[in-house]
Amino acid sequence: MTGVPASAAGGSSSARRAGPRGTSGAAQEPVGRTNPGSAVERVAAERAATDRDTTDRGAADQGTTDQETTGRGSAERGSTEGGAAGRGGKIAAAAVNQASVWNVANLLTMLRLLLVPAFVALMLGNGGYDPAWRSFAWAAFAIAMITDLFDGHLARTYNLVTDFGKIADPIADKAIMGAALICLSALGDLPWWVTAVILGRELGITVLRFVVIRYGVIPASRGGKLKTLTQGIAVGMYVLALTGPLATLRFWVMAAAVVLTVATGLDYVKQAIVLRRRGIAERRAALKETEA
Repeated sequence: MTGVPASAAGGSSSARRAGPRGTSGAAQEPVGRTNPGSAVERVAAERAATDRDTTDRGAADQGTTDQETTGRGSAERGSTEGGAAGRGGKIAAAAVNQASVWNVANLLTMLRLLLVPAFVALMLGNGGYDPAWRSFAWAAFAIAMITDLFDGHLARTYNLVTDFGKIADPIADKAIMGAALICLSALGDLPWWVTAVILGRELGITVLRFVVIRYGVIPASRGGKLKTLTQGIAVGMYVLALTGPLATLRFWVMAAAVVLTVATGLDYVKQAIVLRRRGIAERRAALKETEA
């Protein structure tokens, strides 16, 4: 029993001690070691993800670039088309404005202007005292006065107001009335002072309107319309070769026309003064507010 060598016993003891350590190391080795196949797969997955991200970003950038390019192209085409449409609209508007001069209201005004020399020729025909020629002259004067009532109404009702009409209409009115008054006074049928009062008032009010137009517009009054109607009737009765009671009646109608002419003229002067004062006061107030 005591014959067992010590080295053998020690070897056995070492073997018993090394056995557990070796077994533990062998058992722990798979835990700390990396599997080469798994590492390769992870690297491949990461590369694939990176490639997908790069592809997605490139596609997104390309899409944004395409959208911007398309948007700029559309905007440029829209601007070009809009500019062309704008130019076309201006050309069309200019054509409409040019064509609108030849509307019914302006044609009636032109007719009145053409009737002025015709009226003078008929009025003075055959010495100026022929009843037949005076009747034709009265017809021309009546047509001119009637068209004066219609052209303004048509222009306002159907929106046919033009710059030509604004200038030509009052000229035609005063031209036919002035021609009739001057012819009657030249023939001795009407005192010159009556012609001077009526024409002086008409010209004076026209000038007054232009003077105060920067402050506002003097509206036409009912008295002014009644004055125009009375003047037309009175002058028409004087153009006709009337005798007897009608000749007396035309005198009183002309007297009423002269009174209305003076009264409405003074009313226009009053309105012009008030309009001018109001305009000056408003300008001064606006200037003070600007300075403040």
